[in-house]
Amino acid sequence: MDKFPAFLLLPFLCFFHSLFLSDADVTGNSSDPGLTLSADSLCAQLIEPNGYFCTEHTVQTKDGYLLALQRVSSRSGDLKVQQGHPVLLQHGLFMAGDAWFLDSTEQSLGFILADQGFDVWVGNVRGTRWSHGHISLLDTDKEFWEWSWQELALYDLAEMLHYIHAITSSKIFIVGHSQGTIMSLAALTQPDIVEMVEAAALLSPISYLEHVSAPLVLRMVAMHLDQMVLALGLHQLNFRSDVLVNLVDSLCDDHVDCTDFLSSITGQNCCFNKTRMNFYLEYEPHPSSVKNLRHLFQMIRQGTFSQYDYGVLKNLLIYGQFKPPAFDLNNIPKSLPIWMSYGGNDALADATDVQRTLEELSSKPELLYLDNYGHIDFLLSVKANRDIYDHMIGFFRSLEKSSSY
Repeated sequence: MDKFPAFLLLPFLCFFHSLFLSDADVTGNSSDPGLTLSADSLCAQLIEPNGYFCTEHTVQTKDGYLLALQRVSSRSGDLKVQQGHPVLLQHGLFMAGDAWFLDSTEQSLGFILADQGFDVWVGNVRGTRWSHGHISLLDTDKEFWEWSWQELALYDLAEMLHYIHAITSSKIFIVGHSQGTIMSLAALTQPDIVEMVEAAALLSPISYLEHVSAPLVLRMVAMHLDQMVLALGLHQLNFRSDVLVNLVDSLCDDHVDCTDFLSSITGQNCCFNKTRMNFYLEYEPHPSSVKNLRHLFQMIRQGTFSQYDYGVLKNLLIYGQFKPPAFDLNNIPKSLPIWMSYGGNDALADATDVQRTLEELSSKPELLYLDNYGHIDFLLSVKANRDIYDHMIGFFRSLEKSSSY
């Protein structure tokens, strides 16, 4: 759930009146410098209790962040002799790798891919609970939160791909949802990153946000929620804090009907299992940065898919031009197979914006359109295994088969 994209998780804000859960500390040692052990880890919390093999890995980005990666195989598999094609799952805004494992083993994409024999890797960006901070900064430092999805794409995703590629000696299938698709599309415009990728599967694909229709999101943009948060002296966006919960609640006035809070942010979801809300709230939402929120709001206001806009003077200093450079989707190689699934009720990944993305790509992605699906359905629909994931896996299988000839 994400995006304004990011705000898929805002629906949950009404329920958050507790304090921030600090990032998990990593303990233990391993002969593999990238391998970590922890009782408070994603493997230990959600994956191993369901009988799946799982190992924890730590990846250091070029700017010093320590990211968590999990490697998962089926209950009948063995990580030491993993034979399947590597797949990296990249979560959305205010989420982390747990998002792929929140429902049953028959409904959660992470478990489904592992049972299908894929070598499943689970990404967790900087600042989320499962990642491990920074080599020199604390999460209480302003500088720790000085990033947006631009860094998540060019540093976090890039470094995770490098790590997986080095371990497996294989090109990688990427699966992204919401902000995970923003990261993927931006990263794939870079030649040194795309060369490690075999194919991309994008759920609720986003490169443009100009036609977002979610009323509460539009209200947040109009009220300059990003500026309001900065005025409070905040640089971390933590929706488990009372101050941000109350701030968002204050936006639900006569201008926005928040009776159905989730729909006011994501669009109407057809198949989201609301009875599991309390369980989801044990893990979501994860923190993000105010700068990331501002970058997403820039996309909505300006209709662009560009690097962060610092304003004319600082843009000149950083980029050497008045406006930030765009991520040119035409730079994604025509030869890269892409699969996308989007929905008619998605108020964040609007079909008009998806069409603009398709027009700018040099390739012709395989498409799966589901008229009744909203933004959250692509991740947590009780029918997603049949409606979406079977098609995605078929796409991957066709590529494996063609590469074997």
